[in-house]
Amino acid sequence: MPETTGQRADGLPMPYLSSNVLAGAGVPHVFTTRHFPGAAGPRDPRSLFDDSAAALLARRGLAAEHTAFMKQVHGADIVFAERSGLAGPADVIATSRPGLPLAIFTADCLPIVVYDPENGRLAMAHSGWRGTAQAAPRVAVRALISLGGAPARFVCAIGPSIGPCWYEVDRPVIERLDAAFPERWRSWVRDAGPGKWMLDLWRANEEQLAMAGVDPERIDNVRLCTACHADLFFSYRRGRGQGRLIAVAAVPNEPRRAC
Repeated sequence: MPETTGQRADGLPMPYLSSNVLAGAGVPHVFTTRHFPGAAGPRDPRSLFDDSAAALLARRGLAAEHTAFMKQVHGADIVFAERSGLAGPADVIATSRPGLPLAIFTADCLPIVVYDPENGRLAMAHSGWRGTAQAAPRVAVRALISLGGAPARFVCAIGPSIGPCWYEVDRPVIERLDAAFPERWRSWVRDAGPGKWMLDLWRANEEQLAMAGVDPERIDNVRLCTACHADLFFSYRRGRGQGRLIAVAAVPNEPRRAC
């Protein structure tokens, strides 16, 4: 991943970040920053990006005008996309169509990309605390398993999202986590005073990917906190309503041989 200064070597702001693991598997993708141009957002059903973004995305092998996306509802339902546009209400989206970009919108929640290099299939999950409690990352992995994939061969990336340094939660959140993961949730939190905990969504989602069979060595987490790096990212917790980040990824048109 790039350095976290928020600037490129030429001094200009970084418009996006990328994952070495996904790049190594040949997956076209970007994790946008607040400096990415022309992001229209999911309210426009025609396109998520305007013309100013098209050339930048094209250089990354992504067709801006053909992106598929969801109406995100903070759950763990899944939709399968074979064409561009709104695929439906869900928080996990998958495709086997080469060249069809999938998009996730975040402003603290985790954007998770799961790729099966042997079969050329892709899933993405939007995972906040509700998605974590409902095992959204495992839903993404299991979707690719159901299509014949071997999870030990998958590669995954987690984009910029809120870190345990900032993410304070209360008892109702903990009760949901305890109901879903009674043996694990305590390792995902630290006390922050009476009725308050700091929740490590990074660790929780990494562990869920591993529980679903993904090799931890094949999980790339940028570990950049959206709330800490206000110069680079939007954060709902820190600056509600300022904007959203977009994670975009596609099955490559010419998949590389699985390693």
